[in-house]
Amino acid sequence: MKSVFGKITQEACIVSIISIVFGLLVNHFSPAGIALVGSWDKTEGVISANERNGVVVHEREIQNVDAVKKIYDQGNTLFLDARISEQYEEGHIHGSISLPVRQFDELIDTLFEKYPSSTPIITYCTGRECRDSHELAQLLLDAGYENVKVFSDGYPAWEKKEYPIE
Repeated sequence: MKSVFGKITQEACIVSIISIVFGLLVNHFSPAGIALVGSWDKTEGVISANERNGVVVHEREIQNVDAVKKIYDQGNTLFLDARISEQYEEGHIHGSISLPVRQFDELIDTLFEKYPSSTPIITYCTGRECRDSHELAQLLLDAGYENVKVFSDGYPAWEKKEYPIE
């Protein structure tokens, strides 16, 4: 009885090891593979698993809500809300435009018609646990916009400070 149990345990361990190695290899060679280390400290900016597409770029972030408000007050920067339309309708930074990251392809032409590629842009979403603003910023840069920043604390921080909302 012991040898049958021992053999089953040994085979289960071998299958488990092979599965783990196979999974790690697939992850390593996959273009959509997930990095095994990440940036989980919210004080450093938007959290990220440091995936290979490098969508979260901390150097692009503005992490101080008061600094963002100063830019807003100058009136020459376009604020784009990367959240889904329903969240935008529930409340957004006054004067911002809804451009949900998942609707980028269908809305980008309209944006280019109204705002040239030299327009300064700040994207935002729901804060440091949301990557949509970073994804939108990267898509805008790839499309030809030259000056795109990310407000890392997003709408919740803006609302908390009681800055202008709609």
